[in-house]
Amino acid sequence: MADSRLMDTRAEGERGAAFLRLADAHLDAAYRLARVILRDPNEAQDATHDAVVQAWRMWSTLRDASRFERWFDRILVNICRNRLERTSRSRATNISEDVALAAGDPFSQALDRDLLGSAITALPPDQRVVVVLRYYLDLPLDEIAIRLDVPAGTVRSRLHYALKRLHAAIGSTEAEGTRR
Repeated sequence: MADSRLMDTRAEGERGAAFLRLADAHLDAAYRLARVILRDPNEAQDATHDAVVQAWRMWSTLRDASRFERWFDRILVNICRNRLERTSRSRATNISEDVALAAGDPFSQALDRDLLGSAITALPPDQRVVVVLRYYLDLPLDEIAIRLDVPAGTVRSRLHYALKRLHAAIGSTEAEGTRR
């Protein structure tokens, strides 16, 4: 009886050590992904922490450790999406100040990057997540579909509408800049 408890304890310790190795190896990349999605370092830290806690609780559901990164990213993206939905209900993002700053500024490349970041921030959470996974992580559409657990057609649709919104937001700011 004591031997079986000792073996259970040892197996539990090995499983915990495996989780810590995998999570630690992916922690920096996970934070960067959350940072790009949420655009707030504190929110990104909290989301990454929540994802590690949730992944630990769900650790027994991962059948293949070689798929840890994909599995963990799905958890992280869902947590980020929930945070975005919660904050988007409480406040809207106004990009008009970014537009005004971008017109005629010698630091236009940096401002353009800020403008694009603000336009991405204004996207609905599902569209923002797809844009970040596609253009920040450079994932193919099929891989995004797997990580989000949605059909590839849904990913294409979200990306299409997100890019349409981004073009409209950026196009309207360029038009305003030429009128001044």
